[in-house]
Amino acid sequence: MVGPMTRPHILYGLPHSLYTGPARAYLRKQGLAFVERSPRDPEFAGQVMPAIGRSIIPVLTTPSGEIIQDSIDIIDHVERAGARLSAYPDTPRQTFLAHLFQLFGSQGLLRAAMHYRWTYYDQQAAFLDHAFAAGAPAGAAQNVMRRMQSYLPGLGVRDETIPLIERGYGDLLAALDAHLSVHPYLLGGRPSLGDYGLFGPLFAHLGRDPVPSDIMKRQAPAVFRWIERLHAPDLDIPDMPDANGWIAQDGVPATLEALVAEMGAEMGAELADKLAWLEDHFNQLAPADGEPVSAKPHQRTLGVAPSRYRGVPDQVGVQPYLLYMVQRTEAALNALAGADRAWADGLLASSGLGALGQPRQARVERRHHIEVWARP
Repeated sequence: MVGPMTRPHILYGLPHSLYTGPARAYLRKQGLAFVERSPRDPEFAGQVMPAIGRSIIPVLTTPSGEIIQDSIDIIDHVERAGARLSAYPDTPRQTFLAHLFQLFGSQGLLRAAMHYRWTYYDQQAAFLDHAFAAGAPAGAAQNVMRRMQSYLPGLGVRDETIPLIERGYGDLLAALDAHLSVHPYLLGGRPSLGDYGLFGPLFAHLGRDPVPSDIMKRQAPAVFRWIERLHAPDLDIPDMPDANGWIAQDGVPATLEALVAEMGAEMGAELADKLAWLEDHFNQLAPADGEPVSAKPHQRTLGVAPSRYRGVPDQVGVQPYLLYMVQRTEAALNALAGADRAWADGLLASSGLGALGQPRQARVERRHHIEVWARP
């Protein structure tokens, strides 16, 4: 019988899951032996779900029995134990950018990712039916997919916004392709938190589903090549053999600043409006420290905020997880000083991301695998 200390790491996830992708790619880059299993595995329902209180992926279980939920926490768990190839740059500007790109991948690309998956369902039904059947009980895949499709209005995907979503995604791909044509990863010759953050939607949805994958291959081949690199167990840079480590002297190429500008155009207004909504909600609710952010552990959206998307009036669902991600980015921003902080503030202001770094009372932490309101 296999003892508990000889069990491998187990990653519960799915190939088409946006948040599983970063964890899988990171674990591969670290050379960490793990087995990936579907949440349909009996141990997930029997051992993991009772511990975390909800059905959610990804989840990593360690040989010693620890349970870590969420790709970000999985990465940080391995980093604390000693990563072979740390995802954290060792200079301030690049560290801030890595967090900013991670925020955008986790939040800012959800609209495009879900649009291209579900608006074009009829053109890629066989592929998606096959993918979701692997993660749902027999006969339940269609119900899961219908639920996913129902999220589109809350993500701002409507008839009047779809042309803007597709045009904006094309602009973002062009900016990212220009940078990745010169550098194998965002910050040089090795992947950062930012790479793993962007990888989630750009692999699971936009680089894997047939319709958007075809767009990426035709319009942004360097981005598709970057996806291949991130999924490889090594750096996979035979086509860029001179890349070595992080970009020197904490450098930030103009191509990266252009990418941040595209990110701001995509999510700047929505970010400001969601953060304002969360602050108002927090102040009206006046929760105690440690109070769950939602009535049910699986409830992700607290309400709807009026906003604008590329100049068009919009209504978007607000998730407290956004605040969890923003706080990580702001911690890296607040660690900057002097000329570095002035540079970052200027970059955020010029790109429309000036909501980052503003004072607020609302704060979200994760305790015992769920998000809770936090007070000093």
